[in-house]
Amino acid sequence: MHIVDIIAKKRDGKVLTKNEIDFFIKGYTEGKIPDYQISALLMAIYFQNMNDEESTYLALAMRDSGDSIDLSDIPGIKVDKHSTGGVGDKVTLVLGPLLASLGVKFAKMSGRGLGHTGGTIDKLESIPGFKVVIPVKDFISQVNKIGISIVGQSGDVAPADKKLYALRDVTATVDTIPLIASSIMSKKLASGADAIVLDVKVGHGAFMKTEEDAVKLAQLMVGIGKLAGKKMTALLTGMDEPLGHKIGNALEVYEAIETLNGQGPKDLVEVTVEIGAHLLLDAQIESDFEVAKIQLQEALQNGMAYQKFLELVEAQGGDVNSLLDPGLLLSKKTVEILSEKEGFVMDINALDIGKAAMRLGAGRETKDDEVYLDVGLDLHKKIGSFVKKGEPIATLYVRDKGIDEAKQLILDAITIGKEEKKIVLIKQTIK
Repeated sequence: MHIVDIIAKKRDGKVLTKNEIDFFIKGYTEGKIPDYQISALLMAIYFQNMNDEESTYLALAMRDSGDSIDLSDIPGIKVDKHSTGGVGDKVTLVLGPLLASLGVKFAKMSGRGLGHTGGTIDKLESIPGFKVVIPVKDFISQVNKIGISIVGQSGDVAPADKKLYALRDVTATVDTIPLIASSIMSKKLASGADAIVLDVKVGHGAFMKTEEDAVKLAQLMVGIGKLAGKKMTALLTGMDEPLGHKIGNALEVYEAIETLNGQGPKDLVEVTVEIGAHLLLDAQIESDFEVAKIQLQEALQNGMAYQKFLELVEAQGGDVNSLLDPGLLLSKKTVEILSEKEGFVMDINALDIGKAAMRLGAGRETKDDEVYLDVGLDLHKKIGSFVKKGEPIATLYVRDKGIDEAKQLILDAITIGKEEKKIVLIKQTIK
């Protein structure tokens, strides 16, 4: 078998076999096939696409390029969720403790962010002392003991995906659905959970800008997971405005704590409860979807979910006392942004809001950038809100970086007019 023949085959629009996909993934991972040939193959895939079977074989080959986490020492059904990424998306911080408080085993490996704000791991690191790297045996032991652990992805999980993604990033081949789906699913399948819910964001603050593309991605990922023997659900959720109000690492921990205490923003609660209800059913804790949603709402209101969050923080070395006043985790330097118009908020460009947070230092433009965990912004208005001229529409939490640029991005991102607009948050469910 020769890589040149595989490149030519895909260039001509033909279907690659499992053996051919295994061959090029193994060869590239081991350094036997050079970047320039895999770049040519990626471009051929970009233009000629892959069918569902090819995408599944690619996900499995990348999963098998490294270690898979064996969670068999944890009794019962283990659950996980994945978001395709959005602005202000702190769902995992709320969902994990919420599910664990109701008896679900939530064993999650999360990544760092590259873009608007940090990933779940960066957010957790804004809690003093919180350890995001722990041995696998301790990870399993902790899930058995308290029902939850959230850690950083091991360097040995799906190494082929890491190599391939780095190459896609510099060859303009990131934006193709089969490669996105197989990349995400290779890591999810290696993480060992039995049931997975995918939160596929759609809108101008998401990677998938149209519902049509989001459906294609969701269906493909669900199909890959099912072929690998997993319980799969995908939700399409709106990202035409940020989720919640707070964007930035410690800011999102702050809002997660508010939500776990029953005082969270309506949209964050809605998405979290919807995902949670599917996983409660998958874990066989509950059999009725509407009853599951009620149980989740009650756990947010009665303090059960918050207590489980404190258990998680303590178990992973975090300073629980620092959470008694999470406002102390935020930068003390703030800048208010005042509305220049009066009317209803008709649109909030979530992507530009995310860029504003990144300019302040809340996210990475390159993988080597330092993230400032205490900066970001608090949006005081959502789509449909009425705002007066001169009224604060956002507060920036800043250091000495990107303040003017962030302020202008936010002002330009918010459209104010005469019409009161409503948005649909949960768009579709795909099983």
